[in-house]
Amino acid sequence: MDSQKHEQRPLITTVPERCRLCYTCVRECPAKAIRIEGGQAEVLGDRCIGCGNCVQVCSQSAKDVRSDVARVEALLADTRPVAALLAPSFPAEFTEYPYETLVGMVRALGFARVHEVAFGADLVAAEYKRLVRQPDGARWIATTCPAVTAYVERYFPVLVPRLAPIVSPMIAAARALRMLYGQELRTVFIGPCIAKKDEAAALDVAGDIDAVLTFLELRELFGRHPLRPDAVEQSDFDPPHGGVGALFPLSRGMLQTAQIEEDLLAGDVVAADGRQAFIEAIREFESGNLDARLLEILCCNGCIMGPGIGRPTPRFGRRRAVSRYARRRMDDSDRARWYDYWPRLQAVNLQRKFRARDCRLDSPADGDVCRVLRAMGKRTPVDELNCGACGYETCREHAIAVVKGLAESEMCLPYTIEQLRRTCEDLTSSNRELASAQEALMQSEKLAHMGQLAAGIAHEVNNPLGTVLMLSHVLLDELPAEAGQREDLAMIVAEADRCKKIVAGLLHFARKNKVEAQRVSLRELIDGVAEGVRRQRGLEIAVEHLNGNLEVEIDRDQILQVVMNFVTNAQAAMPEGGVLRFRTGGDDETVWFAVQDTGVGIAPEHRKKIWEPFFTTKKAGEGTGLGLAVAYGIIKMHHGDARVETNADPAAGPTGTTFTVRLPRRRGTSGVGAEERVTGAGAVECP
Repeated sequence: MDSQKHEQRPLITTVPERCRLCYTCVRECPAKAIRIEGGQAEVLGDRCIGCGNCVQVCSQSAKDVRSDVARVEALLADTRPVAALLAPSFPAEFTEYPYETLVGMVRALGFARVHEVAFGADLVAAEYKRLVRQPDGARWIATTCPAVTAYVERYFPVLVPRLAPIVSPMIAAARALRMLYGQELRTVFIGPCIAKKDEAAALDVAGDIDAVLTFLELRELFGRHPLRPDAVEQSDFDPPHGGVGALFPLSRGMLQTAQIEEDLLAGDVVAADGRQAFIEAIREFESGNLDARLLEILCCNGCIMGPGIGRPTPRFGRRRAVSRYARRRMDDSDRARWYDYWPRLQAVNLQRKFRARDCRLDSPADGDVCRVLRAMGKRTPVDELNCGACGYETCREHAIAVVKGLAESEMCLPYTIEQLRRTCEDLTSSNRELASAQEALMQSEKLAHMGQLAAGIAHEVNNPLGTVLMLSHVLLDELPAEAGQREDLAMIVAEADRCKKIVAGLLHFARKNKVEAQRVSLRELIDGVAEGVRRQRGLEIAVEHLNGNLEVEIDRDQILQVVMNFVTNAQAAMPEGGVLRFRTGGDDETVWFAVQDTGVGIAPEHRKKIWEPFFTTKKAGEGTGLGLAVAYGIIKMHHGDARVETNADPAAGPTGTTFTVRLPRRRGTSGVGAEERVTGAGAVECP
């Protein structure tokens, strides 16, 4: 039962909090066994071949490999003897002390026997030599690499009969040891390959290997049982010892061990290694373009580059370490004793079967792929950048993976950047609208408070002011024409009249006027204003109507008051004359008019204040500062918006100011809509 639970655990899992969406694991997975869902990378156990590329390339250590450390400790705690089988690549990992020290440390963990798998490699190599010499001309794919056999079983099931029916050196060594030392012997393989964990659980070899440790896990065991290299007794491997099989972890090492020559002229034997090369070799082998008798391929660049190795030694440094160890063993070993074992080992069963486990996915319809491509902004082949940032070599492969449920559109970097750009633009626009809305709200609240204050002041001042005016006029009428006080009294009457006008303006500003809407031609209204102003000297009047239909539902008198306020300000800005231009236009929903002057413009420090009550740049006695505030209120009551464009710096271009007002054609609709925004002057700006 424990064994079954052990085998059911996934070989590789993702640590979600460490996964950073770099898609490196997707790019490096030859089986494309990684699914991206919800922004997380998930290794699909049924598709995974155990190559460990995703583990090696993950800079965030987000890939967790199934550990057998606890299982091995349980085996060592049992009464039955346990043998450690060290892969011939161990010199590439344990470079800090002699191999005798390593063997002594492994024994100190509690292993009854410590063997090198190199002798199993010798047995397997001899079997391949016999296989290649068969006269039947059969073509074979070597099965020494469990990741390669897993790939063929899953993705090239038609080639499963071409898999050489020979066990790996790990299984060969385990079967040999049980034959030599009894079936009760427990075996633990220690090597650089995590695919060995799944190989040990395969149906045809189940029970030959009880647990698999990587070199990294062996170091973890050393850490759990503090072992100092200088405190253990050095020891040699238990026999049988290996021969040339010590070269097996190197690329083409199996061929040299089996004395099979890769003759480039004959082409009977082809060797390849690495993530891309082994797939290309299998494809060409299937197509018939590669007619070799034996295809010897490794998923890694030799077992010395396996994911279970932790030392940072470069590739050729590891190769050198293995070669040196092999030379030393060949020089030091008792070859006579090695040959004594050889006849006994001939009885070891080195045969096994492989089974197809087809994991290929059906090709999606072209229409589905095209829809995904279009959704990612790739409407033509030119748009398919094939940058590889998503982990797939081409945009079309990525789209196919999306359709198959293995990938997400957001994995496309150009697509994501474009989406991010649009989102940033939307956020910027929203922030601008929010800031403008806040300013408009503050302006509205300010106007409301000012209106309440103005109404109170106007009502309180109006009565005594009326008394002053009445009595002033009575006194003025009673005084003789030649009286000296008459001039002073006339000034009192004039100033009181001015105060009354100011109070009247306050009341008009504060009063909540209702809009008496009627259908009006904005064109005729503007033409009437322009005709009235045209009589004034010094002004050049221009009128431009950009739309024939300017019918709109408005309060004619109120909008006329708005236009006249703009005209009054324009006249004040052009004391020496200039051009006063009226423009109109509209669409199906709104109409607009603009009043443009060539005056002095509005200074930057005044632009935010132009809609505020009582603000004016005119001299004392020439204005109350209520004209634009009243106009603003009328525009808002009509659900319209206003925009001011002005320049007061001659160096920046022609000076002048343009007031533009946009109004809805029909009452009950908004002339601003979702596009409403507010200028720095505190006025609503039309789109």
